[in-house]
Amino acid sequence: EVQLVESGGGLVQPGGSLRLSCAASGFTFISADMGWVRQAPGKGLEWVAAIHSRGSGTYYRDSVKGRFTISRDIAKNTLYLQLDSLKTEDTAIYYCAKDYPRPPLVAPRGQGTQVTVSS
Repeated sequence: EVQLVESGGGLVQPGGSLRLSCAASGFTFISADMGWVRQAPGKGLEWVAAIHSRGSGTYYRDSVKGRFTISRDIAKNTLYLQLDSLKTEDTAIYYCAKDYPRPPLVAPRGQGTQVTVSS
């Protein structure tokens, strides 16, 4: 059974940083194309960042390029998302997800972690 458990969300001021973590289990982590999906208030799910299996490449949504960094620790079966220079429009629930670039609605994902950017 695929399990994805996120942590690291919280309240941060504009310009601040957070680091999200996702503990993965139940599948071969090294072979999976992993990513982060978010859902802002009143909006749909969207891929924010992804990393291909075996770290062979990354994808970033235009609005987060240069501010977010995705990485993975194969030994720990953990996916990360470093969020820097946060903006109020980054406020959303962030989900760890598997099988990029499947449509976010059907991609296996965790329960989510709330990120709120506000002064």
